[in-house]
Amino acid sequence: MGEYVTTLYLARHGETIWHAEHRYAGSSDVALTARGSEQAARLGEWAATAGLSAIVASTLSRSRLSAEPAAAAAGLPLRVDERLVEIDFGRAEGMSPAELAAAFPDGWAGFERQPARHPLPDGEAGVDGIDRSMPVLDELAAEFPEGRVLIVGHATLMRLQLCRLIGLDPDWYRDVMPALENCALMQLELPWAGESTWPGRARLLGMNMPPVPTGPPTPEPAEPPSSA
Repeated sequence: MGEYVTTLYLARHGETIWHAEHRYAGSSDVALTARGSEQAARLGEWAATAGLSAIVASTLSRSRLSAEPAAAAAGLPLRVDERLVEIDFGRAEGMSPAELAAAFPDGWAGFERQPARHPLPDGEAGVDGIDRSMPVLDELAAEFPEGRVLIVGHATLMRLQLCRLIGLDPDWYRDVMPALENCALMQLELPWAGESTWPGRARLLGMNMPPVPTGPPTPEPAEPPSSA
């Protein structure tokens, strides 16, 4: 292992108004629901005791608003970085899978076969999203060696990033990771330089972990007085 290891916590933003109908929200700026705001508040409760060094979010409002309670609770400035914006789904933005299959049958079929390399119509390829966003993680690891950093972002991009980090073909991201829960945590250690031939650069320590606050240890109960 390298001398210095940064712990990254990746969290998807809270629930949005397009969730119920499973509509693609990539570069579109979609509002959080009341439930999404509650999820963000719970993430903030976790952040208050997480010992974080920095908090970074995508520039889209659903990510930024999901990160603000965590930044306030941790007493840290909220950084935003446009390189963490979700994959641009092009003409698929706001559409459901059923609507996509009907409107763009060839494009949808290609995306289902190779979701990282075959973009939706007029959209961004997932592999291009990996290339634009990965420098953010590397920069944070270099800036905060042995630190703990929370990144609040987006489901598709986070799964694609994880594929790159652990040496997995990105076209498998939907099969291996079918869902990321809103405001749940993915925990990684970066960089990782093991002695094996495994091609990954990070260790995955947890995924879809609920953001449970870790308060001070509970004191041991006092010993009852001796009757002797």
